[in-house]
Amino acid sequence: MTRKKHVFHPHLYLSLAFFFSFFGSHKAIAHAPADTGKKVLLAYRGKSENRSFILREANVVFPTLLAGNEEQSMDYIEKFSNNRREYLIRTYKRGKRFFPKAGAILKKYQLPGELTVLLALESAFNANAISKAGAVGYWQFMDEVAKEYGLRIAEQLTPAEKKKLIKKDRKKAEIQIKALAKKKDDRKNFNRSTYAAARYLRDRGRNLDNDILLMVASYNCGIGNVWNAMKSSGMEDPDFWDIKEYLPAETRSYVMNFIALNVIFNNYEKFIANDLRFKTEKISMDREPVILAN
Repeated sequence: MTRKKHVFHPHLYLSLAFFFSFFGSHKAIAHAPADTGKKVLLAYRGKSENRSFILREANVVFPTLLAGNEEQSMDYIEKFSNNRREYLIRTYKRGKRFFPKAGAILKKYQLPGELTVLLALESAFNANAISKAGAVGYWQFMDEVAKEYGLRIAEQLTPAEKKKLIKKDRKKAEIQIKALAKKKDDRKNFNRSTYAAARYLRDRGRNLDNDILLMVASYNCGIGNVWNAMKSSGMEDPDFWDIKEYLPAETRSYVMNFIALNVIFNNYEKFIANDLRFKTEKISMDREPVILAN
């Protein structure tokens, strides 16, 4: 099977159609009104060894930008949808507040709406998130990168540093933590940090021929690591799947989660109704099968 290069073309993604697919009012086929006059066959009658069965076809639809990644990612997405159901529901609901605003800013830099899920992966929409490495805010900028993209930063304490201070002297630690929290840090400002993230992602697109999965990988582990992985692959024009084994394990999971969130959110109504199917299912029937139709 020939695999398409996973590249986004900025001029094709100037609309927020992606968000309408996230939050639109599409009706699942199984719940469509019975009097539409149109019958859509969802199950096929057949016999095998004198037993009746029906075939329920796969109905998952990938966003256009991620089409071509089905074979490599379908099993992962299916497991993710089963094992992280509550997380997905919670993230989708919280995303209604943040994704459209972030998408509007990304659009100004000709970036696709699919990139907004990085907000969920980076900080879970938490302005005060601080990683073990010291990345801060909605988009988890490190100090140097934040300065490079014009963000004001303030001294921050990592969770380990806070724990150490509290253990040493709780009262003094609480005073110091409160004082630091009052200092301005643009990484905790949604609009300013999102504009900086958009500029950063635009630059990574220029570095990586607008390959969306390589851009996402670089956001997690840095452009240098992605370039090194591309070189290690020995290929002239490698994509994410070609360099995956040369990337850090965290980055591999990060990119796979990026794909999973986008696919699930693109099929959210079917997912929430437990009607999202990743493979065609053959179901044996003890009696005449029922043809599922709208």
